[in-house]
Amino acid sequence: MTQQSNPRTTYRHGDLRRALIAAGTELAREGGPDAVVLREVTRRAGVTPNAAYRHFADKSALLWAVSLAAQSRLAAAMEEEQSAIDDDDGARLGNVGLARAKLRAVGAGYLRFAQTEPGLFRTAFANHIDLRDAAIEDSAGPHGRTPFQLLSDALDALVDAGVLPVDRRPGAEFVAWSAVHGLAMLVIDGPLRGLDADQRLSAAGRLLEMVEKGI
Repeated sequence: MTQQSNPRTTYRHGDLRRALIAAGTELAREGGPDAVVLREVTRRAGVTPNAAYRHFADKSALLWAVSLAAQSRLAAAMEEEQSAIDDDDGARLGNVGLARAKLRAVGAGYLRFAQTEPGLFRTAFANHIDLRDAAIEDSAGPHGRTPFQLLSDALDALVDAGVLPVDRRPGAEFVAWSAVHGLAMLVIDGPLRGLDADQRLSAAGRLLEMVEKGI
């Protein structure tokens, strides 16, 4: 007869919160925001369900923290796409071409993450009702910028390069974000799920070109 192991109770201060978020993030990766259930999160972390309430008042609070972790991974994917544009590219493209390329990279990284990590992508913006969470450190990538900030930076660079008129800059984030997010959701959860890899790539390229020219 096998002996059941007792729940772990030796986490140091702060470690349990991180462990719960990590467990919740893995659940989100597997099944999206609906999979982030307190009882399963605590089971995976090896603690009793009551232990979670020391750090999170309820499931909603835990999901909020997990969504920030998902945003952080999304930001990392966007930064990775931008980092593929090296110094040689910058010299060849010039300021205008580089600013355009950086904006397209932000969108490309966003779309790539949606397709490769659909569970985390669905979770990234769950449980958020306004933009106050868009600058929280926990949602930032390796370079300290959140997804929303990376988009804002790319749009500011377009203004600096003389591509985007100053009077069209306010609110441009919402237009660009809505368009790219819409395609991402149609591809992972909507009628565009049937597109093959080449069709998705073509749709993404045309959308990003449309966004760049339309804002």
